[in-house]
Amino acid sequence: MAQGRGWEGAVLRMMRAKDFTLTVTGTQDVTDRYRRLHLSDGGLLAATGVHPTMWVRLWFDNAGRPHQRAYTLVGPDPAAGSFSLEFALHDGAASDWARAAKPGDTIDATVQGTGFETPSPAPSHVLVIGDPASLPAVNSLLGDGGNALGPAPATVWFESGADDAEGLPFLTDPDRHEIRLVPRRDGGAALVERVKAELPGLLRATPDPYVWIACDTGTTRTLAAYVRKELGVPKDRLHALGYWRAG
Repeated sequence: MAQGRGWEGAVLRMMRAKDFTLTVTGTQDVTDRYRRLHLSDGGLLAATGVHPTMWVRLWFDNAGRPHQRAYTLVGPDPAAGSFSLEFALHDGAASDWARAAKPGDTIDATVQGTGFETPSPAPSHVLVIGDPASLPAVNSLLGDGGNALGPAPATVWFESGADDAEGLPFLTDPDRHEIRLVPRRDGGAALVERVKAELPGLLRATPDPYVWIACDTGTTRTLAAYVRKELGVPKDRLHALGYWRAG
């Protein structure tokens, strides 16, 4: 299964990554730009277990070349051997595959590198910066039947296009989680400006904060450096991972 995946596949084999074949069992168009696929897991959950924000690498064909992207599991059910994946649709091999996927289709998946560490002490306020690509992970972190970070309130800066947030499947708790919608402008500059204006005050009022950043790679790097270097948030109270690259 891992043959023909170029240097990425070779590195993952050296790191003893686990390979599985997933089968599409159903599809759902959540919005015209956001699609959910239901899949049988090919034994994945039984072999690996489940943790919050768990993700897998999917392998796509991109004009004859291997192309891999990571996706967070949605509603994993080890007993049933199933989960869903959600795709924020745009141009590219992954979105093209998701648009065309139908029951019975299969795709190869690799599990390597995923993990989750619960911060200690538990957060008194969770500060999340995300977008449609990281929404499944946001839901896994704050909702999705689990609440990985306990009962703390959360503030979520959510970047999206003008209409992209409407109809998205937020699983957050409106009594504890505040969603602050931020329009995507200037390659993420509007999100950076908004966070820099609002985050410092929340941090000053929070004895044990936890900051979680997952948006496009450039914006994630900018905000992570700001949070660490200018706001002084310790490394163990910050998680930052770029979820996609702006074209």
